[in-house]
Amino acid sequence: MPAQVDLILRGGTILTLDRDLRVLEDRAIAIDGGRILDIFDPRAKQYAARQEIDTANCILMPGLINAHSHLPMTYFRGLADDLPLETWLRDYIWPLEAKLMKHEFIGQAALHGAAEMIKNGITQVQDMYFDMPAIAAACSQAGLRAIIGEAVLEGNGSAEQARPALGEKVLELRQSFAADPLLDFNLAPHSIYACSEKTLVQVAKVAAEHGILLHMHLAETRGEVRDCLKEHGLKPVHYLQKVGILELPAVYAHGVWTDPDEIGLMAANPASVAICSDSNLKLASGILPLAEYQRQGVNLCFATDGVASNNNLDLLAEIDLTAKLHKALNSDPAFLPAARAVQMATLDAAKALGVADRRGSLEPGKDADICVLSLAGLECQPVYNPYSHVVYTLGAKQVRDVVIAGEIVLRQGRLAKVDEAELVETAKSWKQRILKELG
Repeated sequence: MPAQVDLILRGGTILTLDRDLRVLEDRAIAIDGGRILDIFDPRAKQYAARQEIDTANCILMPGLINAHSHLPMTYFRGLADDLPLETWLRDYIWPLEAKLMKHEFIGQAALHGAAEMIKNGITQVQDMYFDMPAIAAACSQAGLRAIIGEAVLEGNGSAEQARPALGEKVLELRQSFAADPLLDFNLAPHSIYACSEKTLVQVAKVAAEHGILLHMHLAETRGEVRDCLKEHGLKPVHYLQKVGILELPAVYAHGVWTDPDEIGLMAANPASVAICSDSNLKLASGILPLAEYQRQGVNLCFATDGVASNNNLDLLAEIDLTAKLHKALNSDPAFLPAARAVQMATLDAAKALGVADRRGSLEPGKDADICVLSLAGLECQPVYNPYSHVVYTLGAKQVRDVVIAGEIVLRQGRLAKVDEAELVETAKSWKQRILKELG
C-alpha cells in the first residue's frame, strides 16, 4: 500500500542544486511534515498524497532566498526616484518614516511586500526594519519564511540609553515565536554611518554571546568610505574588524566600494555579501567588484533591497541583470554562468543565513521550500538548458506555484493565504495618507 504523505509535486524538470547540480527529469517530490521526504519515479506509485500538484511542463527549483530587504518600505515604491542615496534617505525616506512608523503601517506594508515576494518565487527573506513583531505577523500570515532584523540606528545621543538593551528584543521574540517554523530574528546595525563605535562594539558583543547573525549595509557609496576614513582613519571593512563585527557571521548588503585588501579580510571571516545590482544602479551608487569577491572566495548571494530603491521584488530579474552586467564588465561571456548564478540565489544564500543544512537545495530531509516555474508560455519554449532558462528567459510572471515549509502558498499564480485584491486596495488608501504627510 502506498505511504500517505501531505503533498506530491508530480512531473517536470527538477533543479536539485545539490552538490553535483543534478537536473532530474520526470520525477516527483514527496513532501511530508514540511520537509522533502523523497524524490522518486512517479510510475512506482509508492506514495499517496492528501494534495497533489501536476508540475509537468514546469521547472522545479529551491525557493529563491532574498538576503536583504526592507519589507515595510513597499508603500514607498516610486515615491522619491532619481535621487542620490544620501539625498533620498535624508530628505525623503527618513523624515517620512519618522511620521509613519506606526504598527498599522508597518504591518500592512510588510504584508504587501511578503505577498509580493511569494509571487516572485521567494520563499525566505532576511529583512531589516523596525517593529519586528508587526513584520513577523505579516510574514507568518502570508506564509513567507523570514529572518527579521532589529534595525539599529543612532541619532542625537538617543541610543545611549538603549545601548545596554541591544539584542533583548531578538531573544524575546525568538521565544515568543518559537512555535512558528517560518520565523527567526537577528540584529541589523544599519551601517557604519548610522551607528556609533560604542553601539557597534555592543552589537558585536551581544551577537557573539548569543550566536546572533548580523545583517548590515556596507560600503554602499563612495561617500561612506570617505567619511569612514575621515572619522575613523580606516576603510569600512578594517573598521568592522576593529569593532569586533567582522569575525562574526554576517551578511553585508551592497559591498560596492571595497578594495582587494578588504575583500581578502572578508574572505578570511564568516562574511557574505548580498548583491543588490538593481538598487545600486538606480541610485548610481556603483557596481560591486564581483570578480574580485569570487576570486578571493567570499560567499555571495542576491537581494532586491527595498522596493523604495529598486522598485520591485523580482529576484529572478536581479540575477539576470547581475549576470549580464558583469559579463560585460569583465569582457567575458562565460563569466558567472547560469548554474552558478542560480546556486548563489539558493544554496549560497542559505549558507549566508546559516541554514544551508536545511534549505537551498531540493534533497530528502530538507525543508520543502520550492518554486515552480511554468514553461507553458510561447516565450518559454524550446528549453535546452534549464539553468540558462531560469536566468535569461524566465521571470516573475512564470512563477506558478510556491511551497514553503510544505504548505502551498501560491497555486496557479493565486496567493493562498491572503487576498491580493484587498492588498491592492489597502496600498491605494495608504498612498493618500502618505501624500498628505508629504504636504
